[in-house]
Amino acid sequence: MDFEDTALYRDITDFADGSPLWIRHGAELWTEAGLLVFALLFASAWWRARRDTPRAFAIAALAPLATAVAYVCSEVLKSAVTQERPCRAVAGAAVSLAECPPHGDWSFPSNHATIAGAAAVALALVRRALLWLTAPLALLMAFSRVYVGVHYPHDVVAGLALGTLVALVAVRLGTGPMTRLAGAMRGSPTTAARWVSGPGPAPVPSYGAHARH
Repeated sequence: MDFEDTALYRDITDFADGSPLWIRHGAELWTEAGLLVFALLFASAWWRARRDTPRAFAIAALAPLATAVAYVCSEVLKSAVTQERPCRAVAGAAVSLAECPPHGDWSFPSNHATIAGAAAVALALVRRALLWLTAPLALLMAFSRVYVGVHYPHDVVAGLALGTLVALVAVRLGTGPMTRLAGAMRGSPTTAARWVSGPGPAPVPSYGAHARH
């Protein structure tokens, strides 16, 4: 942590302290509710992918798993770095809008930013156009963690980078095995497995079939 980062933290929290009440309440709500938005996007991506190819379904299924792996990596890194939260360590800063986590709930990197970065990238791998939605949501989530006073700016930047990297690697490594699993599930005699994986894309009638009719 350097002086410039601490000064930026003070600037952002001072700005938050002077913001209108509705903005402060909105930031407090979004900093946690944003995770629910990503969960709903995961569910929507899975549901759509049930009628897509096995590979598309595999990537949709991997998206939340990759995000979970990113979260675990973030927790491991937190335990190694053990950086105190700025709401406790920075003297003279405005009181944090969110309750300052207890000692031992370390600051670097931001779990929320890591999850948001991983989710944004994983969902964009499911459907590229989603990046226009998920990237702004992830950036807003990351900024909100500094705005409410519980993270330094470098915490959230590191979290976004970590989440992005882990999601890219996890999806790349897992797509092949998950695609094979999706194919096996769609051919399974078990009803639950077929429901989870979906029926796949509807068959396209051949020209000969049309001619016979």
